[in-house]
Amino acid sequence: MSEAYVKRLFAILLDAVTDKDPQVQEQVCGALCALGESQPVEALRACEEHLRLHEKLAHPYRTMILRVMETVVCSHVGELDEDVARASILLASSEMTRVKELVCDWQQAASNVLVAVGKRFISSVMEEMLSKFQPGVLPHHFVVQTLANLSVSNVFGMVPFLTSILNTMVPMLSAAKPDSMRVAFCCALQRFSESTLEYLADLDQAPDPTVRKDAFATDIFSAYDILFHHWLQSREAKLRLAVVEALGPMSHLLPSEKLEEQLPKLLPGLLGLYKKHAETVHVSKSLGQILEAAASVGSRTLDVQLDSLLAALHAQVCVPVESSSPLVVSNQKEVLRCFTVLACCSPDRLLAFLLPRLDTSNERTRVGTLQVVRHVINSAAAQMEVKQPFILSSMKLPLLDTNSKVKRAVVQVISAMAHHGYLEQPGGEAMIEYIVQQCALPPEAEPQKLGADSEAPAADSVRAISVSTLYLISTTVDRMGDVLWPYLLEFLVPVRFTGALTPLCRSLVHLAQKRQEAGAHALLIQYNGNATLPSPYAMTTRLLAVSSSPYLGDGRGAASLRLLSVLRRDIHPVLGQRWATAIPLLLEHLDGYTEETLSRKEWEEKLLTFLRDTLAVVSDNTWICQLSLEMCKQLPNYNGTPLEKNFLYKCIGTTLGAASSKEVVRKHLQELLETARYQEESEREGLACCFGICASSHLDDTLAQLEDFVKSDVFRKSAGIFNIFKDRSENEVEKVKSTLILCYGHVAARAPRELLLARVESDIFRNMSQCFSTKVLGIKVETKDPALRLCLARSVCMASQAICSSSRGSSFQLLRKPELVAQMMEFIKAEPPDSLRTHIRKKAMLACTYLVSLEPALEGQAQADLIHSCLHGVMAVLPEPEGVDGHQEPLYLDTVQALKDLLTSLLQRNMTPQGLQVMVEHLSPWIKSPRGHERVRALGLSACLLQYFLKHLHISALVPFHNLGLLLGLFSPRCADLRPATRQEAVSCVYSLLYLQLGYEGFSRDYRDDAVEQLLALRDGLGHPEPSILFHTCHSVAQIIGKRLPPDQLISLLLTLFEGLGDPDKNCSRAATVIINCLLKERANVLLEKVPEIVSVLRSKLQETRGEHVLQAAQHSVYVLAARHHAAVVSSLLGSPLPFDSHTCTLWRALAVEPGLATQVLGLLLEKMSRDVPFKESRAFLLSSAPDRVATLPPLARSCCGSAAPWVSSCPGTCRPRRGRAPAQAWPRGASSPAAPQWKRCRPCCSAAATTMWCNTWSWRGAGSCSGPRPGTRRGSPGWPVCTRSRGSAPQPSWPSCLAATW
Repeated sequence: MSEAYVKRLFAILLDAVTDKDPQVQEQVCGALCALGESQPVEALRACEEHLRLHEKLAHPYRTMILRVMETVVCSHVGELDEDVARASILLASSEMTRVKELVCDWQQAASNVLVAVGKRFISSVMEEMLSKFQPGVLPHHFVVQTLANLSVSNVFGMVPFLTSILNTMVPMLSAAKPDSMRVAFCCALQRFSESTLEYLADLDQAPDPTVRKDAFATDIFSAYDILFHHWLQSREAKLRLAVVEALGPMSHLLPSEKLEEQLPKLLPGLLGLYKKHAETVHVSKSLGQILEAAASVGSRTLDVQLDSLLAALHAQVCVPVESSSPLVVSNQKEVLRCFTVLACCSPDRLLAFLLPRLDTSNERTRVGTLQVVRHVINSAAAQMEVKQPFILSSMKLPLLDTNSKVKRAVVQVISAMAHHGYLEQPGGEAMIEYIVQQCALPPEAEPQKLGADSEAPAADSVRAISVSTLYLISTTVDRMGDVLWPYLLEFLVPVRFTGALTPLCRSLVHLAQKRQEAGAHALLIQYNGNATLPSPYAMTTRLLAVSSSPYLGDGRGAASLRLLSVLRRDIHPVLGQRWATAIPLLLEHLDGYTEETLSRKEWEEKLLTFLRDTLAVVSDNTWICQLSLEMCKQLPNYNGTPLEKNFLYKCIGTTLGAASSKEVVRKHLQELLETARYQEESEREGLACCFGICASSHLDDTLAQLEDFVKSDVFRKSAGIFNIFKDRSENEVEKVKSTLILCYGHVAARAPRELLLARVESDIFRNMSQCFSTKVLGIKVETKDPALRLCLARSVCMASQAICSSSRGSSFQLLRKPELVAQMMEFIKAEPPDSLRTHIRKKAMLACTYLVSLEPALEGQAQADLIHSCLHGVMAVLPEPEGVDGHQEPLYLDTVQALKDLLTSLLQRNMTPQGLQVMVEHLSPWIKSPRGHERVRALGLSACLLQYFLKHLHISALVPFHNLGLLLGLFSPRCADLRPATRQEAVSCVYSLLYLQLGYEGFSRDYRDDAVEQLLALRDGLGHPEPSILFHTCHSVAQIIGKRLPPDQLISLLLTLFEGLGDPDKNCSRAATVIINCLLKERANVLLEKVPEIVSVLRSKLQETRGEHVLQAAQHSVYVLAARHHAAVVSSLLGSPLPFDSHTCTLWRALAVEPGLATQVLGLLLEKMSRDVPFKESRAFLLSSAPDRVATLPPLARSCCGSAAPWVSSCPGTCRPRRGRAPAQAWPRGASSPAAPQWKRCRPCCSAAATTMWCNTWSWRGAGSCSGPRPGTRRGSPGWPVCTRSRGSAPQPSWPSCLAATW
């Protein structure tokens, strides 16, 4: 950019500074600063010129421009030449002193420009400032402030001018009347003193090394005299604080004798200000500087003032510190700085003052004192070294304090002690133990923070700082290595230090590794008669047990395993190589999971495998027995942590399994049975696992020990039923029984399979039964305790599963099988049928699952009872509300899965179509249940069974799947069920059935049929609730069934679907209609021989069901069937009993729906009538003059069909019978019986042709006639014909037998 362009750009931006929008102003200033970064000189010139040309520019805008100049100068002061600097100095000086009144923002901005330029051009700036700082004339306020700031920003450049400045300033002090001016002078004196002290401290680097403190002494003392004796007495607090801030650094420049002379007045004066000011940080800071100055000259006045100083300072340090108040925190730091000075001067008197205050019960006093003790231990280490025993002994009472603030302060003191050798002294171990105790604090044991203003520390602050302290002193303080090792090992086993295991292990690992580096092959632990150190067995047991819950206590599992790895040679010399390989694999497994994703069962199994490998490597029976003894000894330590105790039981079982001493094994097992806490569920489970694991190596001893305990007094009652246990309550005895039964189950599950079969009946199941039921006076009494029932179900399940997994299990004869199955059925029946709250039902069904696969096979009735009980125990359970994300309760899902496994196991024993039919028959009532949740479950079980049957289908010869139609007829209507899940399961059942049929036809298992595969797509679309879509899907399903169904199965399918017409679920009933009609259309040509059977079923179904949709369905079915086989349909209908009932007439009407079909039917009827004789003649008496005519049934039926269906037109008249009877269709609706006393007008029911057939066929005696209507007459008019048939006009024998029977 050209110079002119840059100048114009600056001018535009500077003009824009006056914009009224603050955001625009901010952006303009930012642009000026950015442009000044690349063109600093042009920026300063532009700003200087703009301010000079715009004299009347308001001071807020001038302030912004000056701030831009300050920013540019600070960044590029090294690039400025003398002329630019001079111009900037003159401009800033002019802006700063243009008005006498204080306009702080404007004048401060100008002063800052001068200070920024003065960092390099101090001479030019001082020349300008001194021109405005003349003797005898009070300078401008910001001239003094600028001089003060210059002394701080450029010490070496400014101090040489201070002598002349002080000579000019000190006489002005008396003349300064405004408080603001006095504050400015105090600030200047403070800064001048501080810069002088800094100059003298770095005199070797100063430009003038001849400068001495004495050169300032006279002026400083004169200024001190005015400040302390006059200005400090001001009522203005701001001025007093400014004086106090100045007196601190000024005291270092006072002559020694003057300082000693002033101390008796100065110190009390400052201490008095503590009561006058709330913000005391400035007082404390100045007091600390004065005390340092007094100490540096060896003042004796401090001894005189010491008591008052200690009291005042101690009161300040006892003020509670709030993190939200930085002034209070700063004040405490300054007060502690004062204590450091006093500790160096008078350590004895200081401790005599502090240590007794540690015994007070006041929280603030004790916390404040501890803070001072910690500080002086660190800051006055040399003076405190000989006082270590006294300080340690004074900590006894603070160690007992339970207040969290005191605890935190004590931990900080101990940390300081560790760095300075205190813990190496007698009594240091108590300090270490205290740290470990605080590390063991559970978070919930500490007081919670109540709010932002609460003085209490955070809930875990004491523990957190203790953990941090222990690790730091272990890793960073070299002298603590011999103190902490091996002493920290003593805290591993005691229960009260459980919470501290993670930090303990981490510190011990670091200490051990340092020792290994010093001597790689030496043992780390040298007992040397030290009985307090834990044995290798104790450490192994403890660290292994806590590793089972690896994420508790900040990840103590990994920490414990790392410590075991480091101590492997000390645990046993032969474990070095094995543990060096195995433990990293365990740690790697932990790193791959989180607390939420880690499977506890899998993790425990890995640890037990690690223990088994360890025992195998050691292979020392004495060592193994000692380890088992230690494990048993530590069991009570885990009463509060059931999961870890459960795991320790498993470790005991593993260790006993590796022991070769049978006496030791039986002794420990007996002790475990006698000392177990049977009321605790986790302990019962752990004890049972222990016996099971032990039995894998010592089956005989384990069973013998259990049997001895079963025979003990715990289970033996005397003859009277009123005898009461002396040692154990009835409930506890039940718990003991539960445990023993569970022990037998685990023993069976873990026992060697080659030994199990010989012992399972005589020793295991027999003793289970004995524990479960007790004989009182010879009567067998079974318990109602649900826990005991559950244990028996679990144990039977484990034992029967173990038998099944044996190589000889398939041929093993379990003589107790019927008894066990019956017992499990009783458990299932005893559960409430409508709710699911325990695992008894699930476990009992799982036990039956394994039992039914054993020999001997269950009898038919027993199997049916079992299936019925299990289905009733699960199907009727009311559905629970679904959990989060629609997930069902795990107990329900597990129970349903157990039922599936049981039914599958039963099916497996009879893998034939008949066996499948039996299972479906049991499910059929639930499939048709009016309750939706029962149908869903039944269809799900059916689908599962069919899939299993299909998956395990093995056909050695082509045989028919004879019940395919029955099964399809049961499942296919459910494709339109009200519930989407039921619909989809139904399609799955149809899918499996069709593939089963293909399998029976000889197709391979992996064959895929295109038509059948379409069912999968249809199933996915069945979630739509629209009825039209559902029925369209049912039609598609029917088409697929029609394509793959064998002809011989069609009639059974149709008959089953006809049964489905009466389904309570109208959707399924209509679906059956859709499927029937589709099948009739597709396959009616093969049904000729079955027409009578179909018509008969339809007629009976109409008699059973009143639904309108059933009537329409039956009519449509007859119509579809007659369209192919009208002769057969007509013959079947004609064979219906006479007179036709309403249901038969309904079917007749279906033949008159379509004109073409109606014509064929009428032609067929007339043809049949022309061939048949309408009546037979007979004489009732030999002497009668005329024979009686009796109608023959076929013509009569054909004439009745004329009245059953509207073949031509409506009835031309009404029949008004007087005494005689008319056919059923002409019979009055109101007459319900042949002897009805009244007659009513009948409904028009017959056509003219039908009437004619009726009149011509029947032979009547007596009066009465029936003629057609006269032309033009309306129904019901006087000209309408009337049938007048007298009831007695014909003899009774002349009525057809069917008619007589009906009437």
